[in-house]
Amino acid sequence: MSTTMANISASQVKELREKTGAPMMDCKQALTESKGDLEAAIVFLRKKGVSVAAKKATRVTSEGSVASYIHAGGKIGVLVEVNCESDFVARTEDFKELIHDIAMHIAASDPKFVRKEDVTPQDIEREKDIYRAQAAATGKPANIVEKMLAGKMEKFYEEVCLLEQPFIKDQTVSIAQLVAAKIGKLGENIAVRRFARFKVGDLGATVAFVSAKPDEGEAAPSAK
Repeated sequence: MSTTMANISASQVKELREKTGAPMMDCKQALTESKGDLEAAIVFLRKKGVSVAAKKATRVTSEGSVASYIHAGGKIGVLVEVNCESDFVARTEDFKELIHDIAMHIAASDPKFVRKEDVTPQDIEREKDIYRAQAAATGKPANIVEKMLAGKMEKFYEEVCLLEQPFIKDQTVSIAQLVAAKIGKLGENIAVRRFARFKVGDLGATVAFVSAKPDEGEAAPSAK
């Protein structure tokens, strides 16, 4: 028997909405497409969010908000700017929740860059040299060494780039996917513009920003 929207119960929709924050009709569609499988429905909604985000990636993000987060009894502080298309969306609870979650994540995970594209050539070459030497030391053929290098670099980006990092509150979702889900829900392009992280006792601070202007659309997430 095929699953239709009529077969989906209100409790299933409610549970999916609580887990994803997606609109009711999107939740019904996702549950229908996944034949009532909750986990498959979550994946469906994430993919839909990424698709919507890609379509809106070039749209101007000239509004937004700056959020702060203080952690560990005042030992770590974060400021983050997240942009959107309208002041209306910037004032919504969904947008405020997003920037709060991102600020909290930065405090906990200490990323060094916003996106892959913002990593400096010097940092990339340094890491490649290290990983290439490690891979070569295994004595494996050159083509295998290059595959190992590619895998190591992906892991490096995941460690240092905010959008590539697994979200601290849900390790199955990257920050890019978290942003993409909000784009799908709110219907506007959203882009992390810059952040700063300070820790008591550290002489330096992490300050990161996207290398392109926000109105060029290049700060939008490219979720996997």
